[in-house]
Amino acid sequence: MPSKRRSDDDMPSTIERSSAKAQDTWRATHDAAVEQYGEGERAHRTAFASLKHSFEKVGDHWEEKAEKGPSDAQAARRGADARAHRDDGDSQGGVDAFASKAHLYDIARRLDVKGRSSMSKDQLVEAIQKANDRATAAARDS
Repeated sequence: MPSKRRSDDDMPSTIERSSAKAQDTWRATHDAAVEQYGEGERAHRTAFASLKHSFEKVGDHWEEKAEKGPSDAQAARRGADARAHRDDGDSQGGVDAFASKAHLYDIARRLDVKGRSSMSKDQLVEAIQKANDRATAAARDS
């Protein structure tokens, strides 16, 4: 049996519950970031930024997006601009905030978000993020 790569030990549980393609995306970016920046938070942030261009968080795992691209204002930033704004609340935690309202509504329906039919797009993003957080916490507890 092949030995486990170092990044597998650091792989977040939400990615472990995701497709092999999501895991490969995170692992490859994380490994490259570790080589460039060293082990730690920056390598993890870089891996998540890469993941969020092709995947979105749905409940306790990541699913492939229909169209590639940044998922929120934070993911759209690059370099020094991204580092300067990383703590200003622009990240939506893996929710594709640039998706259509219809797509967000569908995700909210799948996650059984109450009151979704009367929510604005921004409210759907926030409700999905909260539902994702609850699903992830429940999966970790089980």
